[in-house]
Amino acid sequence: MDAKSIVTLELPVILDRLASHAAFSASKELARALKPTDDLEDVRRRLAETTEARTLLSLVPGLTIGGAHDMRSAVAAATRGVILEPNQLLDLKSTLIASRTLRRRFDKTGESFPVLAILALGLEPSSELIETISKTLDERGEVLDSASERLATIRHDLRVSHDRLTGKLQRLLNDPKISPMLQEPIITQRDGRFVIPLRAEFKGRVKSVIHDQSASGATLFIEPLTVVDLNNELRELQLAERDEVRRILAELSAQVGRESEAIIRTVEALAKLDLAFAKARYAEAMKANEPIMNPYKPRADANHPGSTLRLLSARHPLLDPENVVPIDLVLGADTYALVITGPNTGGKTVSLKTAGLLSLMAQCGLHVPALSGSELSTFDSVYADIGDEQSIEQSLSTFSSHISTIIDILKHATSRSLVVLDELGAGTDPQEGAALARAILGVLLERRVTTLVATHYPELKTYAHVTTGVRNASVEFDLESLRPTYHLTIGLPGRSNALAIAGRLGLDEDIVQRARKMVSPEDLRAESLLDEIHRQRDLTRQDREESEQARKQVQALETELAKRLEAIDDERLELLEQARADVEAEVDGIREQLRELRRRLARAGQPLETLKEIESELEELEDQVADSVSHPTWGLDPSLRSVDSMEEAFRLGDRVRLRTIDAEGVITDLNQEQAEVQVGRLRVRARLDELMPSGEDPSTEHRRFDTHAHVVIPQAPPLELNLRGRTVEEGLEELERRLDAAYLAGMPFIRVIHGKGTGRLREAIRQALRDNPYVSSFEPGKAGEGGDGVTVVRLAIS
Repeated sequence: MDAKSIVTLELPVILDRLASHAAFSASKELARALKPTDDLEDVRRRLAETTEARTLLSLVPGLTIGGAHDMRSAVAAATRGVILEPNQLLDLKSTLIASRTLRRRFDKTGESFPVLAILALGLEPSSELIETISKTLDERGEVLDSASERLATIRHDLRVSHDRLTGKLQRLLNDPKISPMLQEPIITQRDGRFVIPLRAEFKGRVKSVIHDQSASGATLFIEPLTVVDLNNELRELQLAERDEVRRILAELSAQVGRESEAIIRTVEALAKLDLAFAKARYAEAMKANEPIMNPYKPRADANHPGSTLRLLSARHPLLDPENVVPIDLVLGADTYALVITGPNTGGKTVSLKTAGLLSLMAQCGLHVPALSGSELSTFDSVYADIGDEQSIEQSLSTFSSHISTIIDILKHATSRSLVVLDELGAGTDPQEGAALARAILGVLLERRVTTLVATHYPELKTYAHVTTGVRNASVEFDLESLRPTYHLTIGLPGRSNALAIAGRLGLDEDIVQRARKMVSPEDLRAESLLDEIHRQRDLTRQDREESEQARKQVQALETELAKRLEAIDDERLELLEQARADVEAEVDGIREQLRELRRRLARAGQPLETLKEIESELEELEDQVADSVSHPTWGLDPSLRSVDSMEEAFRLGDRVRLRTIDAEGVITDLNQEQAEVQVGRLRVRARLDELMPSGEDPSTEHRRFDTHAHVVIPQAPPLELNLRGRTVEEGLEELERRLDAAYLAGMPFIRVIHGKGTGRLREAIRQALRDNPYVSSFEPGKAGEGGDGVTVVRLAIS
């Protein structure tokens, strides 16, 4: 790739922005050193890295390389015998942990991200080294006592020695003979030895070694002779600790040196993965897309190099995304050169730079700020001559500078190169400049070089119109606002707006008309034709925009209607579910009443035939309710469907035979594994495989529920029974009748009022309650219920 053109097109600025998304120095270095490649498969692999990384980050937004650091220089030093500092070892540990975490992730999900998984194969986290560092250093970088037995012993002795020394000094501070001579009762240090502050006027009164004095000279820091040996012992232990720590760190650094190659490979693999993540984050920030990279394809025109350049809604990545105007820069199947004309500051140069820069970005593996579906070829080099590169040092004019650059381009450009030339032939006599521009463009076409040219020369418009493989393009100018629109139009040359602009700015109309008469009629007709073409094109664009707006409105309405329909369907399902729940609750209530009636009638010895008929009719009603709710209702949750929609052989109400007891009954409850079967007065739970059809037609059992069936339902008696004033015999007789009636009515409790009196009636009643089978429990009334003059009786439920 041409280094000068890379700078001209500002790729290094893009790479600096890319580096800002990298997590550590090694990946930032890779980002800034990224170079475009002309190998198609390599370009596709690089782009796939970015695409996979974007997908992965969308699934795991917080994914990073953790606390990785570039440890290559430290590891290299360790191989030379350098002892690493604790903070370096901790950085190495966090780097190895980050690599281990990423490696485990890609070991699990590598099939979904094959390109990234290949990069992850370079991660060689040493679990043994991680464990060794963890056992040696704490989170603050301090060597742990457990790092070696000797260090543990030294630190134990050090603590004992320190306590003995400070204890001795503290006793001196508290000594009534010495304390008045001290500046203040504290223990401090000087030159690594523990001392106490003595007032200067008492110098020599305490046998000691003077280590320092205060700035004013009023205080002497002394080491009493009685603690010199203790200070010496402490110092010796401190030196022993230092040496042992150094030995441990040296041993650990040597282990790092032995594993240096694997660590360096791991750091480099981490850098490559982080670069992929950085490319993904930068692509998200630019709202970029992966371009389609095409091989060179033979065309009908033998002179066509087979290149592809199709950028849709492309934006220059260094311009403000809020204000930049997207352009469609598309070379048709028969075009490999484009001549762009239009006013100054109209966007010609930006269009050229956009095409050149996006090509370089794609070949670096970066997604480009253009719509999905944009296509590019892999160029062996991108050459650019853009802007005023006048060199004062070499005394070259603007024209000379451009020509020097073009000479170099012509020497190296091939049929697989992309050449972008801004203001070709400018800076000299217009007639000669136009001729030179046509000649240079002709040579590039003969060499089959994909070329983009921006110019002001009308001669190049004509040249592009009559030359095979070349098309005109233009940037637009708004005559109303006298400002460029920055829209690029392929297929139409730019208009000469000088006379119109002069008139809009207020130049005398007579002068404008005189100038117009000096222009050749052919040029005026051409300009008029261009004006009409542009006008029709603008009308077409306006119609297209209105159609697009209408289409978006229709889509919005469709979306809104779909949401409303969905909401209606959800509401319908809720109503169905509520209706089913209400009906089921009512049916369950009736069924419970029938069960209670069965129990009462059975105890009373009355016939059960009428009750069986009602039960059958109730089962038929329950089936009809389930069918009405759970039959064809699109969108209905399967959990709301009735039991008979399951893939089972039985349903509620079926008459079946239990194999285990060889008896027939009716299914009263059913799930996917078990059923409850009513066999006479007995209810039995059985597995489904223990059931078999009874051979009877279940439909004969399902008749409509007759609400007029003649069944006598006992009336519930009053809740309270007042026995005050009754004799014991009368009270017990009336209590027994009330308990029978309350039990048959299914009442949960009754209140018996017997008063306090002598207590004979109360004790007799409670004794009778203890022996009554209908009573589950009883208790005295609460304070607000009459206290011990009332007994609350809770009845058993069979």
